[in-house]
Amino acid sequence: MWLLFGSIAIIATIVNLYLYKTGKDYTWAMALGLSFTALTLVAEYSMVSDWVKGEDWAALLDVVPTMTTTLWILVMGSIILNIAPVYLERRVKS
Repeated sequence: MWLLFGSIAIIATIVNLYLYKTGKDYTWAMALGLSFTALTLVAEYSMVSDWVKGEDWAALLDVVPTMTTTLWILVMGSIILNIAPVYLERRVKS
């Protein structure tokens, strides 16, 4: 599920940037990009929760340290890319 949500978040972010570049309303794409980023995080957390319930310590030890760094980088990138059109639009207006 996290893979699906993550893919939709990436697509929505690309659409967001495209709509901004073409001068169209990008707010829905921005909202979708950030929302699906949040859903991706919740799905990841749910997966880790299932591993804890199943006492799959090997999976936790293998995946969680790398996943933590990767998720931080991807979430920060998503926030920056989705908010960039708002910043750029305000900068052009002033």
